[in-house]
Amino acid sequence: MSQAQPGTPYEHTCMIRGDGGRTIRAVLDRICDKWTLLIVATLDEQRMRFGELHQHIPGISQRMLTLTLRNLTRDGLVSRTAFAEVPPRVEYALTPLGKSLIPPALALAGWAMENNARIMESRAAHDTADGRPSPPAE
Repeated sequence: MSQAQPGTPYEHTCMIRGDGGRTIRAVLDRICDKWTLLIVATLDEQRMRFGELHQHIPGISQRMLTLTLRNLTRDGLVSRTAFAEVPPRVEYALTPLGKSLIPPALALAGWAMENNARIMESRAAHDTADGRPSPPAE
């Protein structure tokens, strides 16, 4: 089988379908959950304490914020700094790796905003053709 030429669509297909597909899925599973990008975007503004983060992200439970911050710290996207003070103080900040996630996240958000209406129209047309009522928009 011939090697894909760099920069060709075939190269991207090979990357996604090959072993790189597992890597891509693993990373997307981590960053495309309900809360990760919201936390990353919030920390892009400034370093924050847990309570501040919790206030800035409506709807997130303390447990989910704790779990997501642990995973982001484990993955090297967020740093956790504990200060030897009474009462204890812990701050979270994006690492350089975490900051590098901002441009692709913004590109994806822009794509979603640009194409949302077309996706909703397509869903409605598909559901109408199937004789099903369209579910309410999210």
